[in-house]
Amino acid sequence: MRNRAVRVAGGVALIFGALTVVSGGRALLDRAGMGDVVGFVLWFNFGAGFAYVLAGVGLLRGAEWAGRLALAIAAATILVFAAFGGHVMSGGAYEMRTVAAMTLRSAVWVGIAALALRRDREG
Repeated sequence: MRNRAVRVAGGVALIFGALTVVSGGRALLDRAGMGDVVGFVLWFNFGAGFAYVLAGVGLLRGAEWAGRLALAIAAATILVFAAFGGHVMSGGAYEMRTVAAMTLRSAVWVGIAALALRRDREG
């Protein structure tokens, strides 16, 4: 059952990654109408999208390294979220949708990493 959950998580990661690359690429190419974009968050999310795809492929294939990559993605996302928090606290402009997106990204990757690492420990 746990392997199935990890494969589902891998599929989610793959789709989430593809959507992140597409949306991030569009945002980088045309920021018109985007509001108060926080550049380092946008660039991080775009780059992380490629790591999401790689992690998704690894999880679907049952690769040992995929859980560690998912953990690294979760940690990096939380660190960027904290830096974003610092930007907000120092009076920087931002959009509330960035708060929601980073909350979602953090939760998704913590969950995926937990599933994958548990499978690795028990497997």
